[in-house]
Amino acid sequence: MKRLQTRRQFVKTSSIGLSVAALLTTHFPLEGADRPVKRRSLKKAIMYSTIGVKGSVLEKFQAMKEAGFEGVEPMGGMDQDEVMKAFEATGLKAASVCCHTHWAKPLSDPNPTAREVGLEGLKTSLRDAKRYGATSVLLVPGVVKEGVTYDECFKRSVIEIRKAIPLAEELGVKIAIENVWNNFITKPDQAVRFLDEINSPWVGWHFDIGNVIKYSPPEEWIPLLGKRILKLHLKEYSKTKGFDVPFFEGDNNWPAIMKALDDVGYQGWGIAEQPGKQTKDADSLKDFTARMDRIFAS
Repeated sequence: MKRLQTRRQFVKTSSIGLSVAALLTTHFPLEGADRPVKRRSLKKAIMYSTIGVKGSVLEKFQAMKEAGFEGVEPMGGMDQDEVMKAFEATGLKAASVCCHTHWAKPLSDPNPTAREVGLEGLKTSLRDAKRYGATSVLLVPGVVKEGVTYDECFKRSVIEIRKAIPLAEELGVKIAIENVWNNFITKPDQAVRFLDEINSPWVGWHFDIGNVIKYSPPEEWIPLLGKRILKLHLKEYSKTKGFDVPFFEGDNNWPAIMKALDDVGYQGWGIAEQPGKQTKDADSLKDFTARMDRIFAS
């Protein structure tokens, strides 16, 4: 009798073990023999100002939807109602909003009136993002040029950005600083210092992959910025041909970049910012989105 009970207990225990193993395998497929496969969660979007297809806002959104995009990054200052109708009609989401005044009226401008216009542009973009359902606004913080030193750009832009933080917090929309060719923040440690100086959970980074290759590999920036990376701009860059190259035909080391993003746990939007001629019609869009899928799978 005792032996029978033991066998029953063994069968019961084994069945439970097999059930648990099956459940774990279903939800966490094994890679090799002992660890789950990584599932990269990235969503395809495109910067509105780079869409090559001609037409109205709605027509451009429809073309992006048909091409397989999940989101669009509108510019600040667009007609909110028109943009909202396009989002609602297509089901696309707002991946981000790009501030529309940061180049013409940078927050680092020596003219206080120009800085005020730039600040209002940032606030308008924050309000736009709230209306569209975006969680962040892309901001070029300033420009170092004749008459504006690095330190002046740093100090002025920090002061102006801090003025927008109360609105950002009120709206629940973050400010995402983008690295660009503005002679400002050309090293990852400078980016970290800039964010540390602002010292707000409402300010993070909009990391442009292609823009940093001129200075150093993107995969060296990602570990230092880490969780502060709010959004990504996907852009190819060739040291001999510049930005006017398709994905995978420049100097981006996509496998290394993707691994670095995996290591810091980045998930969310990958927003394409490529020359408009690469998305001018259905055929070019087909190739374009296929290349984006290859990036995500790198």
